[in-house]
Amino acid sequence: MLPLRDRNPSGIIPWMVYALIAANLVVFIHEIALPSGELAAFVERYGLVPRRVTLALHGKADLAAALIVPALASMFLHGGWLHVLGNMWFLFVFGDNVEARLGRLRFLFFYVGCGLVAAASQYVLDPLNPAPTIGASGAIAGVLGAYFATWPGARIVTLIPLFLVFPVVELPAILVLGFWFLIQFFHGTAALGVQFTHGVAYWAHVGGFVAGAVAVLLVPSGGRRSR
Repeated sequence: MLPLRDRNPSGIIPWMVYALIAANLVVFIHEIALPSGELAAFVERYGLVPRRVTLALHGKADLAAALIVPALASMFLHGGWLHVLGNMWFLFVFGDNVEARLGRLRFLFFYVGCGLVAAASQYVLDPLNPAPTIGASGAIAGVLGAYFATWPGARIVTLIPLFLVFPVVELPAILVLGFWFLIQFFHGTAALGVQFTHGVAYWAHVGGFVAGAVAVLLVPSGGRRSR
């Protein structure tokens, strides 16, 4: 299911959402401008590599280079156009309401915090993986979790691909986002114990979503109310 838009006006211009989208696109354009050899080194340096973090935690690698810098930088790296555009679309569709509820600055801290929890979730379940974990999807999963918890009844205009037909229907957020979460959870469960050098960090999605759903209920509302 592909959400196209929601029928839940935020009442604001979501400047922080726009700023995050712009930052991700600028970094991605920088990525694709790099020669292939430099790009691989760039992703290796700024992506969060679980095995390198494990070595750092055991005193066998530099902690700042392995964890502190990549934990933040990796949220702005993407592996291709579909990756970055898909992430930015979900942030665009759902982020404005969450920003309106939290306020711009709190939304930024919320976004980054969810991204860090997402990265930690993936690391805990796959601490020896040598592949860099990159992408904004863990942080954006937190935004989806917040929307799910705050506006479960909001109507989402959704494209549903069914073989050769593509009906567009309105569905409640609890169904659209709940289905998305279950897909991440079941894929993540199926991947337990299997080490991938490439693939989707499903447990980052799960961890980010849960973190966002819980955190938004603990942060005082900026005026928006659940439907």
